[in-house]
Amino acid sequence: MAWRDLRAFLDGLGGGLRRVAEPFSPRFEIAAALREARADAPALLFESVAGHPGWRVCGNLIANRERLARAFETTPAQLAEAYLQRRARGIEPVGATQVPVKDVVVTQADDLTGLLPILTHHELDAAPYITTGVVLCREPGTGRRGMGIHRMQVHGPRRLGLFLANPPLTLFHAAAEARGEPLEVAVALGLEPAIVVASVCKVGPQVPDKMAIAGALRGEPVPMVPGETVAVEVPARAEVVIEGRVLPGVRQHEGPFGENTGAYFSADSAVIEVTAVTHRREPIYPGLTPWAHDVDMLLWLAAGTEMLGQLRAHVAGVADLEIASGTAGFSMVIAVAGTSRSEVRRLIHLALAFDKRLKSVTVVDDDVDIRNPREVAWAMATRHRPAHDTIVITGTDAYVIDPSAAGAGQGSKIGFDATRGGGGAALDKARLEPQALAKARALLGDMMI
Repeated sequence: MAWRDLRAFLDGLGGGLRRVAEPFSPRFEIAAALREARADAPALLFESVAGHPGWRVCGNLIANRERLARAFETTPAQLAEAYLQRRARGIEPVGATQVPVKDVVVTQADDLTGLLPILTHHELDAAPYITTGVVLCREPGTGRRGMGIHRMQVHGPRRLGLFLANPPLTLFHAAAEARGEPLEVAVALGLEPAIVVASVCKVGPQVPDKMAIAGALRGEPVPMVPGETVAVEVPARAEVVIEGRVLPGVRQHEGPFGENTGAYFSADSAVIEVTAVTHRREPIYPGLTPWAHDVDMLLWLAAGTEMLGQLRAHVAGVADLEIASGTAGFSMVIAVAGTSRSEVRRLIHLALAFDKRLKSVTVVDDDVDIRNPREVAWAMATRHRPAHDTIVITGTDAYVIDPSAAGAGQGSKIGFDATRGGGGAALDKARLEPQALAKARALLGDMMI
């Protein structure tokens, strides 16, 4: 059974949600709390937002596998497989019978963007930024739906800067500009996790519509409704929708902004002219601070699990994959079982080629816990031979927000084979005796790893 909306998911967290009654400001304070919250901390719901009476802000929703698994009504151990199986299908959206996102419709206010408690995240950010808005539009000519998360800077009362770096929205925008036309868009905020995850996954020819993938991930269709001022459908149970038009031929500098890399980034970006804002009563604004644990989990499920499925289709023995925390998807660790050194090298080349943003990949045996940095470091220290087991690829396209490649246009990639590769007993992992370990965990569990 799908979560109906964000509110249902929050209610379903029970003790996994902390309601914060103390006033917090959307300028720096909420972002500080969300970024510094531990991965195992509860989800947070700020119920008193300074300067925005009646609004609430939530965050840290999917910061760990337990809560992410709850969002998909499965277990942490089965999460990757459940995601791969569901997203291969597709359940098309349906027309909505109830439309809470239009409880309040605002089209005439002088400051449409000022209605919302948009967060200012970092000390040197140029302005408040929307970080988790799902941008929806239609391709000019074909009507094909586009959907993705793109950062947006508040430029003024009715203007947002829209940073477009990934398809399909980059292509749809280019097509509209070629016609000299604005691109109508709707930005949905405050969605249940399945729709957010679907918005950042890659799509193929069999299931081209990300909203159909969202339906498959949640197990039932997403109810949709037409926009008020744009010819774009929006999720009927979103908390907020911002409607507008991306102006053709207009660019405006936006940034600096602290990106998911943990570094500042600026760009000359497209501009949205806002035409309307609709929202629910007592609305909840979604806060997602870059470089927080929420980002790690979102990237792992939408990008890492996709990569896992691709690699398993090409190389036998691929067991698991992890994105290194805090690397914005630039660094991965892959576990293999019984894979030869030559196949490990092929695996490294494939992984680095499949994902443009991936800069480094480390391959270890499946006796290594890839979610424990200490064990991965141990495999590198004891099984990796730098002169023989390092692959360097130069002349690659640089990912746009990679600060190390700023202005260069080209980057490079590296792979590490830290598998035992048929080595003898000298490469065996020293193990504790199972019964002794079980006793220690049973009697001293609160102090054990």
